[in-house]
Amino acid sequence: MSAMHNESRRDFLKISALAGGGLLLGFAIPGASRFAQAAGEFKPNVFIRITPDNRVTVICGLSEMGQGVHTAIPMLVAEELDADWSKIKVEQAPADPAFKNPFMGFQATGGSSSVRANWEPMRKAGATARAMLIAAAAETWKTDKSECRAANGMVVHKSGKKLSYGRLAAKAAEQPVPAEVKLKDRKDFGILGKGAKRLDTPAKVNGSAMFGMDVRVPGMLTAVVARAPVAGGKVASFNADKVKAMSGVKNVVQIGSGVAVVADSYWNAKQGRDALEIKWDDGAGASLSSEGIRKTFGELAEKEGTVGIKAGDASTALAGAAKKLEAVYEAPYLAHACMEPMNCTASVTANGVEIWGSVQAPGLLQIILSQVAGVKPEQVKVATTMLGGGFGRRFGLDFAIDAVLTSKAVGAPVHVVFPREDDIKAHHYRPASVAKFQGALDAAGNPAAARIHAVCSSISDAAHMPYEANGLPPMKGVDGFSVEGLTEWPYATPNLQVEWTKNEPPVGVWFWRSVGHSQNIFFVEGFVDEMAVAAGKDPYEYRRALLGKNPRYKGALELAANKAGWGKPLPAGRGRGIAVGLSFGSFVAEVAEVSVAKDGKLRVHRVVCAVDCGSTVNPEIVKRQMESAIVFGLSAALYGEITFKDGKVEQSNFNDYPVLRMSEMPKVEVHIVPSMEAPGGVGEPGLPPLAPAVVNAVFAATGKRLRKLPLRMV
Repeated sequence: MSAMHNESRRDFLKISALAGGGLLLGFAIPGASRFAQAAGEFKPNVFIRITPDNRVTVICGLSEMGQGVHTAIPMLVAEELDADWSKIKVEQAPADPAFKNPFMGFQATGGSSSVRANWEPMRKAGATARAMLIAAAAETWKTDKSECRAANGMVVHKSGKKLSYGRLAAKAAEQPVPAEVKLKDRKDFGILGKGAKRLDTPAKVNGSAMFGMDVRVPGMLTAVVARAPVAGGKVASFNADKVKAMSGVKNVVQIGSGVAVVADSYWNAKQGRDALEIKWDDGAGASLSSEGIRKTFGELAEKEGTVGIKAGDASTALAGAAKKLEAVYEAPYLAHACMEPMNCTASVTANGVEIWGSVQAPGLLQIILSQVAGVKPEQVKVATTMLGGGFGRRFGLDFAIDAVLTSKAVGAPVHVVFPREDDIKAHHYRPASVAKFQGALDAAGNPAAARIHAVCSSISDAAHMPYEANGLPPMKGVDGFSVEGLTEWPYATPNLQVEWTKNEPPVGVWFWRSVGHSQNIFFVEGFVDEMAVAAGKDPYEYRRALLGKNPRYKGALELAANKAGWGKPLPAGRGRGIAVGLSFGSFVAEVAEVSVAKDGKLRVHRVVCAVDCGSTVNPEIVKRQMESAIVFGLSAALYGEITFKDGKVEQSNFNDYPVLRMSEMPKVEVHIVPSMEAPGGVGEPGLPPLAPAVVNAVFAATGKRLRKLPLRMV
């Protein structure tokens, strides 16, 4: 890590390739031609390094946070390269515009976009390398390229003679880069769609994997920051005399977010922080309360909102309907509660800024931290480590900004660490939301109209990417993240209207796993279940009949119901519920089996999941991500809730913000719908259907309809 501290990250890839005497390939992204080894106008996006020892290294600009991207991206390259998977390695790229996420426009990992965004670029990268290796072999053998083919890390001549990629690497580097390459037909895949072993597992097992908390650089100090207990609060005054005399404390400095205590170890820094005498100016946020927020949201939901989606005339249809139903659904603020604490190491010098940490958006860090430190973006070097969980939280910048400001203030490298209590209270929450539903049924019990009005804070008013990516139009005056999952209402309904009202309590909101889908699909699938009951129909059959024009929804729904044994008897006291949702390009249906004890204790015994995520890269990773999303979603459904009293967050750690225990984990079965469609995401889509499937199962078991998260029977 000290070498990483001293080495120029700008030259790292170039030096590594030249030292290996091999082939370094770069693929087109404007403005990053300095990385390219091939001649011409190609500018790198992804790099492949092939060395004489036959090793193929894929340099990945995406962050590995347990989701398997350090395996999936190399698989895309290796498939078209016809590489020997046992010879594939992966390296984490530095922060640079060359590695920007095509979906986002800067280097970042999120939105379940890694494979979706790189499905074609990474395959083209591998195919280009393969073409150049074949050209090098043909030149060596003085034969035509048509007489050669690539297979398992070798170029093979029709006569049977072979040359390894390692032997051909130097000559391949001299070949012209083909302007166009032909990608494989999917029927010819030998790696994609198979369960290749993960490349990041050995380092995690043997302890050599580097996470942000493992970073050590020469002269590094550790800081813990005292932050305002009330959102929007500021330091009125503080006395650090006592703290400066404490063991190991080196400095106490005020920064933008509060007061940082800098010491020779985390424990000494935390002890010093806890001993600080600070007077806070709480400001207007001191009156904030959860009940007040809930009351305001509920009152606004009864009024008209800004229309995002409108088909037909829902208001008229509702007014004249013979059978109507209404319901109000609620979801709370949620913290991310990643296992690895938020942390970042920064070194600010006259030459620029170096950052080491578990971050999801190194490209964004370059831009923002250059402004914080007053340097050019290219003077900010970011080394991304492994992430101990992300879920959107590490897309945030607060911990990195604290590290930069503290390092700049004390003139030394500083590792800022958030104790879990600090992170739970850090105001990076999934927005709380209230949604009012009105529905009308026709004579056959089918939906004649649905009107939905959601009220919540906005993560990003300007963010319409999820809509454009899913082929839906941007909505004027409506934040896409706030209504995603509502506007994709999949059921045949001639009159539909989705409205949104923005309300901004002084609570910091942020991206949380599956973002708006996490609450909105819960709302939709709970209400559709209510419509099925009102129509006197089976909830599965009701959905299935209304999904005729949405075959991928229907396919996932049918597979989940079939594998769960829908309609078959259950043990006494259990109920079965079903839900389906589209998010990030993938269709997921889940069936939950639930029982409720006499004391109101809710137990989920089994979850059956069916996912249509289009073309799969690694089915084992798909299954693990569905399982991960289900346990994450179940923790939120049963326990997750951030509440406020007198402006302060009431939760602090796992004692009062609990997560699912191993003994509570249901049996989970995951089934993948065979598909030739474009890839969808897998890191987030497994979460949204979980809560409604459980809620609908509770109704089936007890007859009680729950409309508020977290789920409480009493």
